[in-house]
Amino acid sequence: MRKQFKPLTALLAAAVLTLPSLEVARAEVPQKLPTPIAIPDNVKTTFGTLEFFDGVPTDATVGKLYDNIDRARAVEVFLDNVGALSVYSVIAGNAGIGLSQPNQIAVAEKLLDSHSLYLTGNTSTMYSIGHLDLDKYGPTVVEVPPGMLGMLDDAWMRFVGDFGVVGPDRGKGGKYLVLPPGYAGEVPKGYFVLKAPTFINWFFMRGSIADGLAPALKNIKDHLKVYPLKLAGQPPATEFVNITGKSYNTVAPSDYSYFEALNNIIQKEPIEALGSESRGLLAAIGIVKGKPFNPDERMKRLLSEAAVIGDATARAALYSPRQKGYFIYPDSDSSWVMGFANKDVFFEVEGARNLDARTSFYFGYTGVTPAMAVTHPGAGSDYGIAFKDAQKKAFDGSKTYRLHLPPNVPVNNFWAVTMYDTQTRSMLQTSQPFPSVGSQSKGFQKNADGSYDVYFAPKAPVGKEGNWLQTVPGKSWFTILRMYGPLEPWINKTWRPSEIELVK
Repeated sequence: MRKQFKPLTALLAAAVLTLPSLEVARAEVPQKLPTPIAIPDNVKTTFGTLEFFDGVPTDATVGKLYDNIDRARAVEVFLDNVGALSVYSVIAGNAGIGLSQPNQIAVAEKLLDSHSLYLTGNTSTMYSIGHLDLDKYGPTVVEVPPGMLGMLDDAWMRFVGDFGVVGPDRGKGGKYLVLPPGYAGEVPKGYFVLKAPTFINWFFMRGSIADGLAPALKNIKDHLKVYPLKLAGQPPATEFVNITGKSYNTVAPSDYSYFEALNNIIQKEPIEALGSESRGLLAAIGIVKGKPFNPDERMKRLLSEAAVIGDATARAALYSPRQKGYFIYPDSDSSWVMGFANKDVFFEVEGARNLDARTSFYFGYTGVTPAMAVTHPGAGSDYGIAFKDAQKKAFDGSKTYRLHLPPNVPVNNFWAVTMYDTQTRSMLQTSQPFPSVGSQSKGFQKNADGSYDVYFAPKAPVGKEGNWLQTVPGKSWFTILRMYGPLEPWINKTWRPSEIELVK
């Protein structure tokens, strides 16, 4: 039976019957309309006066506005990609001393010292550092020695996986297989599998020196291997280069070349490694996958300015954090801060990206793993960082300061205090190539009550040479207190270091 449809006119008539009366509708209309959106003919801003003809920008104002937005977007690109520049700068720095292939590993055989520029490296554990190129070599095997603590980060220094004690091998050592983005091939058995979102990946491992340097080095050289999966049957030998005492730079640039280096990264990595918003910002300043980066003179000038502003902004985020989550003792006027705001290695607050926290960490530190932010009593490590003195002023290298550590420093293993250069965020270069003191230091004096004092000064206070870290007049500095195997009094904050006080 055919269905009968009502004529359109009938439907419209029925709809009209459901509408309110004309009089009611009129009564609900506001008697006074809002003021139309408008802009004055002259507006003063931090980048000049903007002029309009009845809301239409003049040609000169259009130029100022586009300069401003291009510069602002470039600053945002700078801040968003500090992690990528840091990873690639470490790889480039190591390549400069002969470590260009994944099977070539940097090892600090006599510990890392101040000759090389590494972001906040330490002098307390034996480093081994390398990288993977999954685009060139495909799936890659990393054989991890027993007893190591390490991680794998992608090209933007985002966490991929852990090795060693906090990894799936649980410190027993084992074979890891790192797969490239989009890998659809067969995955053989017998490996701990990590899936990387980028082609370049960077790994960093620390070996304990509790039994001495020689056993730690032997463990690394005997067991650490890196090779392509396709050569697993006959892997090439892994080469090791000692970086102790070598002078070279792994810190990212902060001028126009930053953007040139970033373009090279974008051309190397799969575009899927970034979201559309990030790609849009990059494209807005001329960095597009598969296209040449060729800014004109105007854009080069704006990018150069953006690099300076970006570097300065990153320094503000690092040295003068404004979020409460950075401070170890937030309910006091303490200067002690932590590297990860809120101990969050993924830089999020209630599902939103914590942009300042991300910039701050990548600008000042190296390596991201949840293990660096989860404290277990008696295991792992934790850190207190001081950029300012007790009066919240930057440290002056021409003056003398003192850090007091109360008795019974709560560590299961040991503690150390290391000095850094505020320009390079690397170890401060002085006559002390290992600018650290601590519970393992020879000649370090304990006070009669079991407490400790550490002095920071151009010259050692009389009788305190073993407790002294050298500063440089005319330069600032900062320090990190590392707690290896921190115990409950550190974790629950019933034991705490003093603020660093100006002595003279």
